[in-house]
Amino acid sequence: MKGVITAGGTGSRLQPITKITNKHLLPLYDKPMIYYPLTTLVQAGIEDIMVITGGEFAGDFLRLLGNGAEFGLKRLHYAYQEGSGGIAAALALAEDFADGEPVAVILGDTIIEGNVNRSVAAFAEAGRGAKIFLKKIDEPRRFGVAVVDGERVTGVIEKPDVPPTDLAVIGIYLYDARVFDVIKGLKPSARGELEITDVNNTYIEWGEMTYSILQGWWTDAGTFPSLLRASNLVAETGANKDEPVN
Repeated sequence: MKGVITAGGTGSRLQPITKITNKHLLPLYDKPMIYYPLTTLVQAGIEDIMVITGGEFAGDFLRLLGNGAEFGLKRLHYAYQEGSGGIAAALALAEDFADGEPVAVILGDTIIEGNVNRSVAAFAEAGRGAKIFLKKIDEPRRFGVAVVDGERVTGVIEKPDVPPTDLAVIGIYLYDARVFDVIKGLKPSARGELEITDVNNTYIEWGEMTYSILQGWWTDAGTFPSLLRASNLVAETGANKDEPVN
Protein backbone atom coordinates (compact mmCIF):
# COMPACT_ATOMS: atom_id res chain seq x y z
CA MET A 1 0.00 0.00 0.00
CA LYS A 2 1.18 3.51 -0.86
CA GLY A 3 0.65 6.62 1.26
CA VAL A 4 -0.44 10.08 0.11
CA ILE A 5 -0.42 13.30 2.14
CA THR A 6 -2.31 16.27 0.71
CA ALA A 7 -0.58 19.43 1.87
CA GLY A 8 -1.52 22.12 -0.60
CA GLY A 9 -4.05 24.92 -0.28
CA THR A 10 -3.57 28.58 0.46
CA GLY A 11 -4.15 28.49 4.21
CA SER A 12 -6.38 31.54 3.86
CA ARG A 13 -8.03 30.99 7.25
CA LEU A 14 -4.62 31.24 8.91
CA GLN A 15 -3.45 34.49 7.36
CA PRO A 16 -1.32 36.48 7.94
CA ILE A 17 1.01 33.70 9.17
CA THR A 18 0.50 31.68 6.01
CA LYS A 19 1.73 34.58 3.90
CA ILE A 20 5.28 33.45 4.69
CA THR A 21 4.94 29.65 4.78
CA ASN A 22 2.68 26.74 3.89
CA LYS A 23 0.09 25.93 6.56
CA HIS A 24 1.40 22.39 6.95
CA LEU A 25 4.86 23.67 7.86
CA LEU A 26 3.61 25.72 10.80
CA PRO A 27 4.78 24.58 14.24
CA LEU A 28 2.33 22.40 16.12
CA TYR A 29 3.70 22.24 19.65
CA ASP A 30 7.26 20.93 19.13
CA LYS A 31 7.17 19.75 15.50
CA PRO A 32 6.12 21.02 12.08
CA MET A 33 2.50 20.09 11.40
CA ILE A 34 3.40 17.80 8.47
CA TYR A 35 5.30 15.46 10.83
CA TYR A 36 2.07 14.23 12.42
CA PRO A 37 0.22 12.87 9.34
CA LEU A 38 3.53 11.54 8.04
CA THR A 39 4.05 9.66 11.31
CA THR A 40 0.49 8.30 11.11
CA LEU A 41 1.31 6.65 7.78
CA VAL A 42 4.74 5.43 8.86
CA GLN A 43 3.32 3.82 12.00
CA ALA A 44 0.81 1.98 9.81
CA GLY A 45 3.71 0.29 8.04
CA ILE A 46 3.65 2.38 4.87
CA GLU A 47 7.16 2.90 3.55
CA ASP A 48 6.45 4.60 0.22
CA ILE A 49 4.79 8.02 0.57
CA MET A 50 4.01 11.00 -1.65
CA VAL A 51 3.52 14.54 -0.36
CA ILE A 52 1.32 16.64 -2.64
CA THR A 53 1.70 20.35 -2.11
CA GLY A 54 1.51 23.62 -4.03
CA GLY A 55 2.01 27.34 -3.84
CA GLU A 56 5.22 29.31 -3.55
CA PHE A 57 6.56 27.45 -0.50
CA ALA A 58 6.44 23.94 -1.97
CA GLY A 59 10.22 23.66 -2.05
CA ASP A 60 10.36 24.05 1.72
CA PHE A 61 8.93 20.54 2.12
CA LEU A 62 11.97 19.08 0.37
CA ARG A 63 14.29 21.10 2.61
CA LEU A 64 12.47 19.87 5.71
CA LEU A 65 11.72 16.23 4.86
CA GLY A 66 14.43 15.38 2.35
CA ASN A 67 14.20 11.80 1.06
CA GLY A 68 12.31 10.57 4.12
CA ALA A 69 15.23 8.62 5.58
CA GLU A 70 14.73 10.32 8.95
CA PHE A 71 11.35 8.61 9.14
CA GLY A 72 12.59 5.22 7.97
CA LEU A 73 10.98 5.49 4.55
CA LYS A 74 12.13 3.61 1.48
CA ARG A 75 11.46 6.75 -0.49
CA LEU A 76 9.56 10.01 -0.20
CA HIS A 77 8.04 11.48 -3.35
CA TYR A 78 6.68 14.93 -4.08
CA ALA A 79 4.04 16.27 -6.47
CA TYR A 80 2.97 19.83 -7.19
CA GLN A 81 -0.71 20.82 -7.49
CA GLU A 82 -1.43 23.88 -9.58
CA GLY A 83 -4.08 26.03 -7.94
CA SER A 84 -6.65 24.65 -5.50
CA GLY A 85 -8.64 22.03 -7.37
CA GLY A 86 -9.73 20.07 -4.32
CA ILE A 87 -8.55 16.99 -2.44
CA ALA A 88 -9.65 14.59 -5.17
CA ALA A 89 -7.75 16.60 -7.79
CA ALA A 90 -4.65 16.43 -5.59
CA LEU A 91 -5.02 12.68 -5.18
CA ALA A 92 -5.28 12.28 -8.96
CA LEU A 93 -1.64 13.41 -9.19
CA ALA A 94 -0.60 10.23 -7.36
CA GLU A 95 -1.94 7.76 -9.94
CA ASP A 96 1.43 6.85 -11.47
CA PHE A 97 3.00 6.77 -8.01
CA ALA A 98 0.33 4.33 -6.73
CA ASP A 99 1.06 2.01 -9.67
CA GLY A 100 -2.05 -0.10 -9.14
CA GLU A 101 -1.70 -0.46 -5.37
CA PRO A 102 -4.25 0.65 -2.76
CA VAL A 103 -3.60 4.06 -1.23
CA ALA A 104 -3.91 5.52 2.26
CA VAL A 105 -4.70 9.23 1.99
CA ILE A 106 -4.38 11.66 4.89
CA LEU A 107 -4.91 15.40 4.95
CA GLY A 108 -1.87 17.37 6.01
CA ASP A 109 -3.63 18.96 8.98
CA THR A 110 -5.17 15.77 10.39
CA ILE A 111 -3.77 15.13 13.87
CA ILE A 112 -4.75 12.07 15.91
CA GLU A 113 -3.92 10.86 19.39
CA GLY A 114 -3.46 7.21 18.46
CA ASN A 115 -2.96 5.34 15.21
CA VAL A 116 -4.83 3.51 12.47
CA ASN A 117 -2.50 0.54 12.22
CA ARG A 118 -4.95 -2.34 12.48
CA SER A 119 -7.48 -0.81 10.09
CA VAL A 120 -4.82 -0.12 7.46
CA ALA A 121 -3.41 -3.65 7.76
CA ALA A 122 -6.86 -5.21 7.40
CA PHE A 123 -7.68 -3.05 4.39
CA ALA A 124 -4.36 -3.83 2.70
CA GLU A 125 -5.07 -7.53 3.12
CA ALA A 126 -8.57 -7.21 1.66
CA GLY A 127 -7.32 -4.97 -1.15
CA ARG A 128 -10.71 -3.85 -2.43
CA GLY A 129 -13.25 -1.12 -1.77
CA ALA A 130 -12.78 1.92 0.43
CA LYS A 131 -12.73 2.81 4.10
CA ILE A 132 -13.20 6.12 5.91
CA PHE A 133 -12.44 6.98 9.51
CA LEU A 134 -15.15 8.50 11.66
CA LYS A 135 -15.18 10.26 15.01
CA LYS A 136 -18.12 11.08 17.24
CA ILE A 137 -18.01 14.81 17.97
CA ASP A 138 -20.29 17.43 19.50
CA GLU A 139 -20.52 19.73 16.45
CA PRO A 140 -20.28 17.68 13.26
CA ARG A 141 -21.80 20.43 11.10
CA ARG A 142 -18.33 21.74 10.10
CA PHE A 143 -17.43 18.44 8.46
CA GLY A 144 -18.75 15.67 6.29
CA VAL A 145 -21.19 13.58 8.33
CA ALA A 146 -21.61 9.84 7.79
CA VAL A 147 -24.71 7.68 8.03
CA VAL A 148 -23.96 4.02 8.71
CA ASP A 149 -25.81 0.72 8.69
CA GLY A 150 -23.96 -2.12 10.31
CA GLU A 151 -20.45 -2.23 8.87
CA ARG A 152 -21.33 -0.16 5.80
CA VAL A 153 -21.56 3.57 5.20
CA THR A 154 -24.83 4.45 3.50
CA GLY A 155 -24.23 8.17 2.97
CA VAL A 156 -21.93 11.12 3.53
CA ILE A 157 -23.42 14.62 3.74
CA GLU A 158 -21.06 17.55 3.48
CA LYS A 159 -21.48 20.15 6.26
CA PRO A 160 -25.22 19.62 6.85
CA ASP A 161 -27.23 22.26 8.72
CA VAL A 162 -28.96 19.46 10.63
CA PRO A 163 -26.54 16.53 10.93
CA PRO A 164 -28.30 13.13 10.80
CA THR A 165 -25.60 11.64 13.06
CA ASP A 166 -22.68 12.79 15.20
CA LEU A 167 -20.15 10.85 13.11
CA ALA A 168 -17.75 13.27 11.45
CA VAL A 169 -15.59 12.10 8.55
CA ILE A 170 -12.00 12.82 9.51
CA GLY A 171 -9.25 13.30 6.95
CA ILE A 172 -8.01 9.71 6.55
CA TYR A 173 -9.21 7.60 3.62
CA LEU A 174 -8.27 4.17 2.25
CA TYR A 175 -9.00 3.34 -1.40
CA ASP A 176 -8.33 0.56 -3.85
CA ALA A 177 -6.77 1.37 -7.22
CA ARG A 178 -10.14 2.13 -8.81
CA VAL A 179 -10.17 5.49 -7.02
CA PHE A 180 -8.29 7.09 -9.88
CA ASP A 181 -10.94 6.03 -12.40
CA VAL A 182 -13.58 7.40 -10.04
CA ILE A 183 -11.81 10.77 -9.93
CA LYS A 184 -11.61 10.91 -13.73
CA GLY A 185 -15.40 10.68 -13.86
CA LEU A 186 -16.05 13.49 -11.37
CA LYS A 187 -17.42 16.89 -12.26
CA PRO A 188 -16.36 20.05 -10.37
CA SER A 189 -18.60 21.11 -7.53
CA ALA A 190 -20.20 24.54 -7.19
CA ARG A 191 -16.92 25.85 -5.80
CA GLY A 192 -15.03 24.55 -8.84
CA GLU A 193 -13.26 21.66 -7.11
CA LEU A 194 -13.23 17.87 -7.35
CA GLU A 195 -14.65 16.82 -4.01
CA ILE A 196 -13.44 13.85 -1.98
CA THR A 197 -17.03 13.47 -0.72
CA ASP A 198 -18.08 12.64 -4.28
CA VAL A 199 -15.37 9.96 -4.39
CA ASN A 200 -16.66 8.50 -1.14
CA ASN A 201 -20.25 8.54 -2.31
CA THR A 202 -19.30 6.59 -5.43
CA TYR A 203 -17.95 3.76 -3.29
CA ILE A 204 -21.07 4.04 -1.12
CA GLU A 205 -23.25 3.60 -4.22
CA TRP A 206 -21.26 0.47 -5.03
CA GLY A 207 -21.86 -0.85 -1.51
CA GLU A 208 -18.10 -0.98 -0.93
CA MET A 209 -17.51 1.72 1.68
CA THR A 210 -16.70 0.57 5.22
CA TYR A 211 -15.58 2.59 8.23
CA SER A 212 -13.64 2.58 11.48
CA ILE A 213 -14.51 4.66 14.53
CA LEU A 214 -11.40 6.46 15.71
CA GLN A 215 -10.56 6.14 19.38
CA GLY A 216 -8.73 8.92 21.20
CA TRP A 217 -8.88 12.54 20.16
CA TRP A 218 -8.72 13.95 16.66
CA THR A 219 -8.51 17.50 15.40
CA ASP A 220 -7.77 19.39 12.25
CA ALA A 221 -5.58 22.48 12.40
CA GLY A 222 -6.89 24.74 9.67
CA THR A 223 -8.13 27.64 11.79
CA PHE A 224 -6.56 29.58 14.65
CA PRO A 225 -8.78 27.92 17.29
CA SER A 226 -8.12 24.41 15.94
CA LEU A 227 -4.39 25.09 15.54
CA LEU A 228 -4.23 26.15 19.18
CA ARG A 229 -6.36 23.18 20.24
CA ALA A 230 -4.10 20.76 18.34
CA SER A 231 -0.96 22.19 19.93
CA ASN A 232 -2.49 21.98 23.41
CA LEU A 233 -3.67 18.39 22.90
CA VAL A 234 -0.25 17.28 21.69
CA ALA A 235 1.44 19.05 24.60
CA GLU A 236 -0.93 17.55 27.15
CA THR A 237 -1.35 13.98 25.93
CA GLY A 238 0.93 13.37 22.96
CA ALA A 239 0.02 12.27 19.42
CA ASN A 240 0.52 9.19 17.25
CA LYS A 241 0.73 6.89 20.25
CA ASP A 242 2.10 3.45 19.49
CA GLU A 243 -0.58 1.37 21.19
CA PRO A 244 -3.29 0.07 18.84
CA VAL A 245 -6.26 2.17 19.89
CA ASN A 246 -8.61 1.72 16.92
